[in-house]
Amino acid sequence: MSMPNPQAPGAGDLDPTARVKSSARIRLRNYFLTGLVVAGPLTITLYVTWWFTTWVDGWVKPLVPARYLPENYLPFAIPGFGLVIVLTGLTLLGFLTANLVGRSLINLGELVLNRMPVVRGIYKGTKQVFETIFSTTGTSFRKVGLVEFPVKGTWSLVFLSNPAGTELQEHLPPAGEYVGVFLPCTPNPTTGFFFYLPRRDIIELPMNVDDAAKLVMSAGVIQPDENQARLQAMAEAARASGRMPIKTLEPS
Repeated sequence: MSMPNPQAPGAGDLDPTARVKSSARIRLRNYFLTGLVVAGPLTITLYVTWWFTTWVDGWVKPLVPARYLPENYLPFAIPGFGLVIVLTGLTLLGFLTANLVGRSLINLGELVLNRMPVVRGIYKGTKQVFETIFSTTGTSFRKVGLVEFPVKGTWSLVFLSNPAGTELQEHLPPAGEYVGVFLPCTPNPTTGFFFYLPRRDIIELPMNVDDAAKLVMSAGVIQPDENQARLQAMAEAARASGRMPIKTLEPS
């Protein structure tokens, strides 16, 4: 009859040296991941900022006379000099446009552009897009909605645009007021799909555009905590009723 060996280690026993090595590896891994989380976003931010600054400098500096460039008087180049010129020029342009003389010059320039067949269409379309996006009083793309897309039972975030025009509304099926919505794609929210939906089929969310863009770009990883319970409750209510509710949530 064989006797059990009291020296044989149990399944849960570990050599003290092995435990120390395992603990050291875990700590080193955690330190590395922590450093990566801290350095990664900072490095990407600095790289994008530097890339944009040098890109603007490369476009603007060749247009500036050499005698006005600071590197001709300093032993080193100043990054961002072209960006400063662009920001200053746009600010001065806005200031001049705000007064009577500036508006008169702008109107004269637009009158000349409107007489050019090809340039006229490009200028008008571009101007409308910029006025819509950067307007401080408009509501286009300043509201976030929830729609049932691409199939029943699935929900997608959309940015609300302007209501359909009269001519377009007349050719759409009768369903009340139609609203243009932009459905962004992940991870690049600047691409996506644009379509019109009845307003009754859109749930307006008390979420700002920045939070919605982060949600789309991160594929749901970064979420605004204060809206999650209400968003889930709305989706459950819509699913239970079998139709989209005509509802707008108010921020708490």
